[in-house]
Amino acid sequence: MTSPSSGTGTVAHTQQLAAVLADSEPCSCFSAANANDTAVAPIQGPEGKMNELVKSLPSPTLPGIHLPCSDTYKGWLFKWTNYLKGYQRRWFVLSNGLLSYYRTQAEMAHTCRGTIPLATAHIDVGDTCHFVLTSGGRNYHLKATSEGECQRWVSALQQANANATLMMHQSDDSGDEGPGPQEDRTINQGVLKTLSTKLDDLSTCNELIGKHGAALQRSLSELEDLRGAADSTDRVKSVNERATLFRITSNAMINACQDFVDVAESHNRRWQKALQYEREQRHHLEETIEQLAKQHNSLERAWRENPTTYSGEIHYLSERGDDSDENEEAEFFDAMEDSPAFITVSATGSIKHKRCRIPDKPNYSLNLWSIMKNCIGKDLSKIPMPVNFNEPLSMLQRLTEDLEYSELLDRAAHCDSSLEQMCLVAAFSVSSYSTTVHRTAKPFNPLLGETFELDRLEEYGYRSICEQVSHHPPAAALHVTSQRGWSLWQHITIDSKFRGKYISVMPLGNIHLHFHASGNHYVWSKVTSTVHNIIVGKLWIDQSGDIEIVNTTVKDTCRLKFSPYSYFSREVPRKVTGVVEDREGTGHYILSGTWDGKMESSKIVDSSEGCGGSEGKQKTVYQTLQPKLLWKKYPLPNNAENMYYFSSLALTLNEPEEGVAPTDSRMRPDQRLMEAGLWDEANTHKQRLEEHQRLERKKRDAQVNEALEDGQDVEGYLPLWFEKRTDETTGDITYTYRGGYWEAKERQDWSQCPEIY
Repeated sequence: MTSPSSGTGTVAHTQQLAAVLADSEPCSCFSAANANDTAVAPIQGPEGKMNELVKSLPSPTLPGIHLPCSDTYKGWLFKWTNYLKGYQRRWFVLSNGLLSYYRTQAEMAHTCRGTIPLATAHIDVGDTCHFVLTSGGRNYHLKATSEGECQRWVSALQQANANATLMMHQSDDSGDEGPGPQEDRTINQGVLKTLSTKLDDLSTCNELIGKHGAALQRSLSELEDLRGAADSTDRVKSVNERATLFRITSNAMINACQDFVDVAESHNRRWQKALQYEREQRHHLEETIEQLAKQHNSLERAWRENPTTYSGEIHYLSERGDDSDENEEAEFFDAMEDSPAFITVSATGSIKHKRCRIPDKPNYSLNLWSIMKNCIGKDLSKIPMPVNFNEPLSMLQRLTEDLEYSELLDRAAHCDSSLEQMCLVAAFSVSSYSTTVHRTAKPFNPLLGETFELDRLEEYGYRSICEQVSHHPPAAALHVTSQRGWSLWQHITIDSKFRGKYISVMPLGNIHLHFHASGNHYVWSKVTSTVHNIIVGKLWIDQSGDIEIVNTTVKDTCRLKFSPYSYFSREVPRKVTGVVEDREGTGHYILSGTWDGKMESSKIVDSSEGCGGSEGKQKTVYQTLQPKLLWKKYPLPNNAENMYYFSSLALTLNEPEEGVAPTDSRMRPDQRLMEAGLWDEANTHKQRLEEHQRLERKKRDAQVNEALEDGQDVEGYLPLWFEKRTDETTGDITYTYRGGYWEAKERQDWSQCPEIY
């Protein structure tokens, strides 16, 4: 191919072609302004529009002509390949926010050597004629032939980067909130206008291809009729020129098609996200309306059955005035079509609001080391500790706090892809640690047989029951059922050790999660929690270790790594990373974030083997799309530092409720007194409860020994609401919910409950 600096031959050929095209049928697309410049004539109609399209075409029949376009830039650059070959000459094309490169211009028709998206690229200008593009973790070292050419490339790339970033801002923004309506409408209108323009280009090209094709066919027919004639040479030349025009028009058609496809593909993801956002909003609206309808019906029914219990009245307000007397016997389950209706309930006791604060923590001073110095190497669960080291919640309540971000599981229940579902499950497993970052106080050790229920059916669609099923070793069992498509259960045993400078808490056992619609069953465990600076300094907590989440149904896995904090590390504190893989071990998503802040997922689009792995193994390097926010921590309530750093959910867990079992943690006297700030009285009751528990244990041991002497087979203590079974998935001995608690609560029959307080 002739280079752009071919000089005289190029100009002469251009002038000749322009003259031929000016006299030829069916159109006249080009004219020469002078011997040293090639210009596009301002011709009207499809032929005039054709001039604009061919500006960006590298025509093999018009060497040396560079027709710049407003959204494209192209030319030769030198690209660094490797240390053996160094810089190699490549043909670069900048269009629609993408920088593509080829070995030659001819390769544009069939082979692209690489494409760099400028929306996520970073541009660094180096030495003379040298600049670097960084995108997707790769560096592209490029050189121009002159400083002027380098500056033109850098300016074009920076402008394209700014435009691409602006256009892709909405599609790359994967937060929980949807796109802004006004900005979303503006971008959509711009995209639709661009697509409409591209369609016009395609229509123009189609019309011209038809005309030029017909003219070419006529020329070929005339050429056959004039074989051997004197003017055959001129006719051959005419046919060649018309074939050239047809080729240029065809290339314009191809280019216009590619532009249309590029624009459509670049916004496809954004439109899909907008559609998904609308679906989620519709689903949320449907759930809200359903809840409002249920509350509406419940309030009406309650008022009609016993209106005297309400301090106020229920009024139906409509445009027709007060006509409620005429409809006294009717039940209004739906709003009337001919008139809007509203319900006003002035009764203050009809709806119970959860509390948003507890009494401030008293300022008690205590020498921690004087108590802990004799506990080194021992299991802290066996050591009586004053309430000064506690927070006014039991371990059962702390275990239930894992449900604070249950909406992650609600979203996961509606996922069609098991891999996307795994991302949300992983985020949920991390979210359970977000409330612990400032929670250095220990929860109360539950008494054997102690329970805790959390009924959030109306607010969040779930309810849970937890029971202390063993005292030594301390073990609790939890079961959660949700009306939004999932169930969760776990059996956790706590092993804690005091090492002098720090306390380590190791939860043992598995967490199970089952989604009703898909049948997917997930299993994972918890990491180690460590409280540092026991002897001197400010207490702080860290989470470290690995979590492996397994979808036992389809064998997808996710390995999460909780990096331990190190003063000398440059890593983000409390960092969590992970990879979601299918059953073949192929990675599909990268998870990253912190256990006290947020988690994001990035879809993997490419992977390669790199160096730097441990034990001589190769490390896999992943190329991903922009990250998507999965979970973000709620801000703590006001004055949280004086309320044990409790979250909004934690503040409600010990709130007294009517109708709960007498073994519920809310009923513990020492815990209630501590929450009220009466720590001395709380310590007195705590010692009494622990002594009562020891006496009960001695009685049980004596009964077991007596039964064994009589040759009877006894199992020892049996929990009330849970039973010991062999887990079918893991093969471990675990405690699972046997049922009956919520039925007993409905009957208010707690006769089976032991007296533990």
